[in-house]
Formats: sequence, C-alpha cells, structure tokens
Amino acid sequence: MTQGVLYIHSAPRALTPHIEWAASGVLGAPARIRWEDQPVSRGLQRAEMTWRGREDTGALLVSALRGMHEVRFEVTQESTSAVDGARWSCTPELGIHHAATDHAGNIVLTEDHVRTCLERAGDDPVALRRELGIALGGPWDEDLEIYRHAGEGVPMRWLHRVS
Repeated sequence: MTQGVLYIHSAPRALTPHIEWAASGVLGAPARIRWEDQPVSRGLQRAEMTWRGREDTGALLVSALRGMHEVRFEVTQESTSAVDGARWSCTPELGIHHAATDHAGNIVLTEDHVRTCLERAGDDPVALRRELGIALGGPWDEDLEIYRHAGEGVPMRWLHRVS
C-alpha cells in the first residue's frame, strides 16, 4: 500500500462530478472532494484529496483523468519498498509529465534519461538546458504555478510575457 495526493488545480464546474466519479472508481470508495473556487479564472474549481491505495493507484488516477482535457491536475505518490515515488503533472496544452521522485519529493532522473538528454542536445549547452528542463517537468511547473498558489489568502503572482 501507498498514499498520495490528488491536486485538481483547475477544472470547469461542470466536470467536478465526473472527476469525483473517476476518482471513486479508482479508489473503490466515494471520493470526498471539497471544491473551492479557483481565483485565477471565473468558473473554475480547485480541490485536493489525499488517497491511500495499491502501488498502481497514482497511475490509475492519472489514466482516469487524462481524457478530461480542460483539467489541470497533479498526482503525487509516496515511495514504498517496492516502487519509487512519483509525480504526474497534467495541463491541457502540454499533456502529462511523469517523473520518479525521492523520499523528499525531488524529481530523480535515471542515468539513461540524462544520457538521452545529452544525446539530443549534442554540443549545444542551451539545448541541454532545455532538454533537462523538460525532463524535470519545467514547462508543466511554469503552467501550473499560478494555479498552485491561487488559494484564498495566498498572494497571486501574475506573470506577463515581456517581448
């Protein structure tokens, strides 16, 4: 058994019952999700739910939610003696990013993953930075950051692209 957290960073209100139904199906019990308004955008909801389950539960939650293209979410799963911890991040534009994590929640890249980044980048240090950033989930973190911190009482940091 393991445990983790399902973070719904943003979902249209109309999808919230479908998310609860999907999570309940994976967990085998009613998902008790307390929804709140997502202050980043009108009509969006946010929630988080802790879960306990088998070592494939995190992956099953992600699979159950991946078809809901308007939902931004993350699933974390703690490591056990048999499997590494994991984090899945999903945005409508980028899709799903999966990474193994250590006991502190840091993303861990395997030797093969680093070698692949090096091969793709060749001798270009800018390309290597880009490849490692993707491997670490940087684009997903950039997209999700404002949604993660938009809870009540947490100051929002609006990002604007400067040309």
